[in-house]
Amino acid sequence: MAIELHSGVKYGSFLSLAVVLVAYWFRSPDSSVLEDRLDAVLSSLLRAERKVGMSSVYRPRVAIGFGGCVDIIVDGVTLLNKMGLKPTDQPLHHDYIENAEQLAQSFAYFFSPGAASERFVMNDTLFSDLVEASRELPGNRWSIGGNAPVMASRMALEGCDVLLGGSFSIDFTDILSQRITVAGNTVDEPDIHLILEYPTGATWGPYTSRRANRYIVHSDDHNPYLDSMEQFQEKLNSFKPDLLVVGGLQMMDNFPFKQREREALLGKLAKMLSSASPQTAVHFEMASFVDESLMSDLLEFVLPHSDSLGMNEQELPNLLSIFRGSNLTVLSDPNPRVATVLDQMRELYRLVNQRHREAGTGRPLTRLHVHTLAFQAIIVKRGSKWKNTMSATAKASLTANRHVCGSPDIDLSKARLIMDESFSISRQEGSQRIPLQESRPVSCWDEDGYEVCVAPVLVCTEVYQTAGGGDNISAAGLVLQI
Repeated sequence: MAIELHSGVKYGSFLSLAVVLVAYWFRSPDSSVLEDRLDAVLSSLLRAERKVGMSSVYRPRVAIGFGGCVDIIVDGVTLLNKMGLKPTDQPLHHDYIENAEQLAQSFAYFFSPGAASERFVMNDTLFSDLVEASRELPGNRWSIGGNAPVMASRMALEGCDVLLGGSFSIDFTDILSQRITVAGNTVDEPDIHLILEYPTGATWGPYTSRRANRYIVHSDDHNPYLDSMEQFQEKLNSFKPDLLVVGGLQMMDNFPFKQREREALLGKLAKMLSSASPQTAVHFEMASFVDESLMSDLLEFVLPHSDSLGMNEQELPNLLSIFRGSNLTVLSDPNPRVATVLDQMRELYRLVNQRHREAGTGRPLTRLHVHTLAFQAIIVKRGSKWKNTMSATAKASLTANRHVCGSPDIDLSKARLIMDESFSISRQEGSQRIPLQESRPVSCWDEDGYEVCVAPVLVCTEVYQTAGGGDNISAAGLVLQI
């Protein structure tokens, strides 16, 4: 009996080994090829990123404004269920939120296509109820929020010295990097933003999300007023930044200012930007805007003083629509083709610089960065101050995965490529097609006075957080170009 048992164990072990070997030998060739391809793309992107290292002698100096908040990050569907909000049968766009019904309609409108959105809540009671419900949800997370602090944190992490303009609580400033100097007032209670995250395939009643994203609601008291601008400007001259970044202006969107109050604030901002040294590059980070009058103000007060613009696939056609004199495009294709985005970038680049030439003042646009789920695209004027475009595009791509997956190390078991295996550089008939080469995944070429670079993103399949993705990606790309 003992011999039979021993033989059985030996036979079982042999059989198990044989099964493993057969499974390895006969594994899906598609799976094997895909794994090898992802590995090759990652290795090549990392090489491109490392081509340019941060100087050990000089750390870039970056000034970033304005505002900031505490983000409470929750599962969006779980929060709405806890609030007792039933899935609406009328997905609708609202410029701002006045009641629970509008919240449900607005969330449903952006949830199905998986488009990022941000809305101001006029109803203080509703917002307080949302905050209290979020605090009670298991698994909620708190983090530093707002365009400026998020970009500042990324740039400090990448080795920059940063001047940050914003009004924060002492607890808030205590957790910032030591490389960040804050210019602004101290407040008792920081503004709170609620980040309603959802993964790909999430369901809410009859709705299913096509991609992971977030819906953000806020009811800010401090940020719309840019109330740190005076202190920020006082420190700006002595700080002597290589780069000045402006973000967070979407907090002004549909905010109930007094008459002409917003224009006065933006006028002060324009004066500050116009006084920046010619040696200081200026970058404006776009966001989710739905107020057409505010967008028009940005064209008058902010864009003329910006060398560089950053935005996502929703914000690009939105800004273009203002230049074309048409209505804002509140919702665009969340997964656009490369050719579509490049054509829109070319048009925006041309229109901004045409407006600059006609005005005869301000700065020409010399850099444009668009970040999408599937790829990164950067246009840079040849001979401008911006450098290392290929490496910057690679770094932006890698940062997209690192941030969304919540890890500095990229795990290929949690990544996939969704960019096409080849892409047209334009929608015009007969346009050149560029294949995605695993050994050189960042494609760069020269066009009419500028260089274009496109890199695929290793899209994170196990999402930790989408909020702050654009800010991290833009900041990472800028670091290597100043």
